[in-house]
Amino acid sequence: MEEWIPLFDIFFKSPSPETEASLWLDQASNSLSSFSSSSSSASTASPINRSSFVSLLKKQCDLIDQNSSPPASKILFMETLPNMVQSRILSFLLFEHRRFCGRDLIWLARDMLCGGKEVDFWVHRAAHNLLDTVPEPKFDWISRLDLDSADDEDIIAEEFDSVPDWLSEKASSILPWLPLSCADDDVHSEMMAVDSWNGNEMMSQIRENVEVDHRQAVDNTDHTINVALQPGDHEMATNLRAQITSLESTSEVLTLCDEIRKLCLEKGRDSFRVLALIEPWNADDETAAVLLSNLHSGSEEEELGWPSQILCSIVLPKFLALEKSASRVLMSATIEFCKIHQRAAEYALVFPLILRKEGINSFICEVVSRVLKECWHLGHVSAFCQKLLCGRTEEKRFLFLPCHRDLISDDLTWNESLFILFQNILIHDVPLTQGSVDCLVSKVQELVKKYSKSLKFGNFLLHFVAKCAPMLHAYKYPLIKSVECTNSLVTRPILSKLNAL
Repeated sequence: MEEWIPLFDIFFKSPSPETEASLWLDQASNSLSSFSSSSSSASTASPINRSSFVSLLKKQCDLIDQNSSPPASKILFMETLPNMVQSRILSFLLFEHRRFCGRDLIWLARDMLCGGKEVDFWVHRAAHNLLDTVPEPKFDWISRLDLDSADDEDIIAEEFDSVPDWLSEKASSILPWLPLSCADDDVHSEMMAVDSWNGNEMMSQIRENVEVDHRQAVDNTDHTINVALQPGDHEMATNLRAQITSLESTSEVLTLCDEIRKLCLEKGRDSFRVLALIEPWNADDETAAVLLSNLHSGSEEEELGWPSQILCSIVLPKFLALEKSASRVLMSATIEFCKIHQRAAEYALVFPLILRKEGINSFICEVVSRVLKECWHLGHVSAFCQKLLCGRTEEKRFLFLPCHRDLISDDLTWNESLFILFQNILIHDVPLTQGSVDCLVSKVQELVKKYSKSLKFGNFLLHFVAKCAPMLHAYKYPLIKSVECTNSLVTRPILSKLNAL
């Protein structure tokens, strides 16, 4: 257990536990491989890799009741950890789910959610996200297993964790550095876990799953399998993180752009994880504007790949924390970027901004209003409103770094600024769909008493009734009753327009 303490320290203390935990597991697994090549006793040591980490989380522990001598019940080792650590571990498993056995992750998430146990809200949400993201394994090779000879889960775990027979036979002579024992009885199959995917068919199926819809870059950060970061990559990212807050000239920023692009896009590295390590959102607005304008890869094929990652790692965190008007230089660079990459702007900027957990404020409202007005066609804005107001949860796809997860909710937080945003949309003559109008009417009726004296809410209502009059006939009398509960300067004009319907 002591060998896992550094990893749990990361989950306790790190501001970006997903990337640091992944790097730690890579380094620990590589260290074990090097040690096994020089020590015959390494085969009896417990391996450190992703498979053994999940096995540790699934380990059954006795729940001791002081009033009863035998153990009261069994719980998972995962459940003995603080709620914050559980949530972070589940987020890490979601972030790296393609490098784990899917069946293990599904089993763990289901066990956390079932059984009538009281689960912390964020742990419950993280477990649900993991369960919703990891697909049920449906590989052809399962049909070739002798399912009558053992339990399904044991067989699948053994198939995932074991090394192919042809490699096991040659390992001692050709690949002596592999942490494998030549004797079948020396180590249990779980102790011989290899931290990688095995089998061409499995890899082919995973690639197909990734390529189905790259737009599903939601909070689960759905991107292709990339080469794991090496210690040298981590060191380079750390150096860039230190430079990004101390640049003094544009030429230095341009040089930094080249280094970031090279580190992120070459050799198949996971650019999303690299950006999380670099933390480019800490740059000042002038530097961020130059980064935004010069980090283009020159490719328009993957709108939800590199362009989205640039937006959500440089601009999104700055706007999420806005407490004053955004600077002109940053706003101009953002608008120009969003004009070129409209889909990236939707999934990596506008959606997560509007879903800010605390609700948008007037400054964020101003940013979103400008992007919608200056970068999108009216039809695009209308479709976005339909998706935002009426779409199912799975349709609200958005992208953000795992370390910013706590700033963003899955649902809208309705406040005065959000109503002002929809007022700005109406002023821009966006043709809302009947579905969007129905949802807005429902929210008006729900919140009218809360904002009965709010002039901002009243102004929204006035524009709403004026712009959407043809679609409000069915709601005429319910809306009149609702508006009569308000007491603002625009109450009478609203009632006059409703009576004229």
